[in-house]
Amino acid sequence: MIPRIAEIKPMKNYMLYVRFDDGREVDYDVNEDIATIPSFKGLLTEQNLFNNLRLDASRTCVTWSEDIDLPSDSIYEYGIER
Repeated sequence: MIPRIAEIKPMKNYMLYVRFDDGREVDYDVNEDIATIPSFKGLLTEQNLFNNLRLDASRTCVTWSEDIDLPSDSIYEYGIER
């Protein structure tokens, strides 16, 4: 089952706080994605883009633009548990 995001907040230094429906809370470092995925570079160059994240209707994907999105299962697997 794909984990659904209950709450998400952008934090300093391109970190995300994420709470899932099952109660798990993680911090996810987007810096690694910025360093390895070319489309994520826009988060560095477009002012305030990182803070303007959105969840899709299913709450299984975080999006910043048409080209930048992050699936919830990646956040769940690679996030650092609080």
